[in-house]
Parts: sequence; C-alpha cells; structure tokens
Amino acid sequence: MATELAGKHIVLGMTGGIACYKIAELTRLLVKAGATVQIAMTEAATQFITPVTMQALSGRPVYTSQWDARIPNNMPHIDLSREADAIVIAPASTDFLAKLAHGLCDDLLSTLCIARDCPLLVVPAMNRQMWMNPATQRNVAQLRADGIELLGPDSGAQACGEVGDGRMLEPEAVYEAIASFFTPKVLAGRRVLLTAGPTFEPLDPVRGITNRSSGKMGFALARAAQQAGADVHLVAGPVGLDTPWGVYREDVQTAQQMHDAVMRAVPDYDIFIGVAAVADWRVDHVAEHKIKKTADHAIPSFAFVENPDILASVAKLPHPPFCVGFAAESGDLDVHGEEKRKRKNVPLLVGNLGPQTFGLDDNEVVLFEAAGSTKLPRADKQTLARALIAEIAKRLPDASVIG
Repeated sequence: MATELAGKHIVLGMTGGIACYKIAELTRLLVKAGATVQIAMTEAATQFITPVTMQALSGRPVYTSQWDARIPNNMPHIDLSREADAIVIAPASTDFLAKLAHGLCDDLLSTLCIARDCPLLVVPAMNRQMWMNPATQRNVAQLRADGIELLGPDSGAQACGEVGDGRMLEPEAVYEAIASFFTPKVLAGRRVLLTAGPTFEPLDPVRGITNRSSGKMGFALARAAQQAGADVHLVAGPVGLDTPWGVYREDVQTAQQMHDAVMRAVPDYDIFIGVAAVADWRVDHVAEHKIKKTADHAIPSFAFVENPDILASVAKLPHPPFCVGFAAESGDLDVHGEEKRKRKNVPLLVGNLGPQTFGLDDNEVVLFEAAGSTKLPRADKQTLARALIAEIAKRLPDASVIG
C-alpha cells in the first residue's frame, strides 16, 4: 500500500446502514495510504456510527448539515466537493441510490453529489430483496449511464440474517477499487498472464522439494497490472497470500501443473510475465507412501528428470505474447541475467539477487533487454511492481496507443 494515494483528497460520504461500521476501517486504510479524507454523513448514518469516531479516524471535522456555519460562505455542498479528487459514497443505501438517479438533493450529501465537479464512486449496501427490486435495478442502470462508478455489491450473509446479493464489499476491497480508480490505465484492454510463488515437487505424500520464494513480487505485479487496467490471470504456486482484488487466481503445486495451466491459458493473453521460482527438476518416481527410515539407516537415493521450461515454452510459440522473464541469481547478476534473456529468447528479463530478497517486502532489480540493462531504484515490492508495469507498457509493440 505504501503511500500510493499520497496527495489525493477524498470526500467519503456515509448514508444510513449497518455497514457503516466498515467505513471506520476503510477510512484508516485511505489515511494510511496517504490520502486526506473528508467525511460527510447523512443524519441516518449518525444512528449507526458517531461523527466523533469518524473525526478521530480521519483527523478532520465531520460534516452532517448543509447549513454548517464552519464553512465561511455557508455552502459546504459547494466547497467540500471543490477540493476533492473523488467522492466515494459508502455505504450507499437504497434510498440514496434513488436520490442520485433522480437528481434529488434534500440534505448535505445528496446536494454535494449533484454539485460536484469530480468523479463519483458508489458502494451499495442493502438487503438482497432491496437490491434486486426492479426500482433499484432501474436506478443502478441510470447511475451507470450517468458515468457513476459502482463498486459491488458483494454476495453473502447479511445483517438481517438472509444471504444473497447486496452486501457491501469489505473495506479492503473498497480500498483496492479506489486505488485502482486512480491508477493510470497503461494496460487498458490488455490481458496479462502471470506465474508467481514457488513450486513444490513431491518425494512422497508428505515430503517434497521447494524453494524460498514468497510469491510477494508476483502478487504485487498482478495487483499492479489489474490497477493499470489489465485483465489478469494469476497462476500461483503454494503460497499463503490473499488474491489481489479483481484478479483471477488459479492455484497449482508442481512445475508440470504450472506449465500445463499456462499453456492452456496463454493463447488468450497478449502479455506473459513469468515471476514464479519454478523447480528445474523433479523426482522420476514419487513414492506412494511415506519413505521410512530403514534399520540400517540407509540414505534413500532419487533419480531426477528435468521439468518443462515454462518461459521458454511460451516464447517458442508461433505467435507468442510479449514475454517478461524473471531471474533470481545468487551472484554475477549482470552476466547471468543477460545470458538467461538470450537463452530464453525473451524481449525483457527482470533480474535480482533472489536469496537476498526472498520473503522481504522490498527489492532491487535490473532490466535486461537487447538495448542494454537498466537498474531500478530499490523500493517496496508494490512500488516496484507499479514501476515494472509502467516499463512493460512502454515496451509493448503498439505502446503508443495504450491508455
């Protein structure tokens, strides 16, 4: 997250609903990311969470009345929106969706939305029957036609005890959607296939060979690509990381499974980024049962066979996507990085000293291409991922028409 929303000013409007409790965490996430957050609440919202709580979390006075005299000209519905990079309504009740759709403004928040000159993002939250009501769906269609961005709703258990559509997105998902909204869409219309994490090659039902890759860099790249406007398919080895918002994830274990998943999907994608630390070898025969110690303590021996080279396989296709490889080296990065790029026959390879960065939250990489090498400044992995996506976008064959 770092400070990816630094310099952004967000008016966060709250309407009445039990989901108001989620906005406390959303506010914390936005402030942590460097945004300034101005809270505006309807009278109904104050029945669920207090303005005092929201002021403490946002660090700014909370506004609830269109007649608030703290604004010098007594026009908060005008002045509050003029500073905003976006207005986010969360939770957005059924009633408030109707107001927006029909241009009604009888309180501060609805008037502020009508008088805005910035983007409006709406996060619906309501009972499933209220969401599916034809009147609500007509209003939603009108809001979309008016260029208002709707985030959600989700489906699941609701406060009323029922289950279905209408549940507000979780705060983390709303935050991700807001961060994505502000990200330049340098990969708009692109389809990106990535691999991430380690692979696990079993020796028997309980033991196996793996490596120290955490998957953090690959997951950060998947998130950055999605925020940049791409349709992202992430093929992940065994890692304990949450799926980035808006990304389709496919879990695999072995190098062969990862290879098969990539080769099935790759014809539909125009960018392939091979970030996973894939095992080069696997045992020729996996024991059916756990390998036991013998009475004479004999050390078992294994015969190995080579795993398929995923990046090389993709690069050899008759019409390959734009291929980006990763190389984690333990030394002589400049030599091994360029050699690997040529051997794999890919236009761009990202190299780093893997053993020094596995599991860490920051990294330092070198870009290898035919024109030479470029070192990117050390940064946290999410900041670095955004920089790498920008570099990839610039190198696409028709980069001039992207975004």
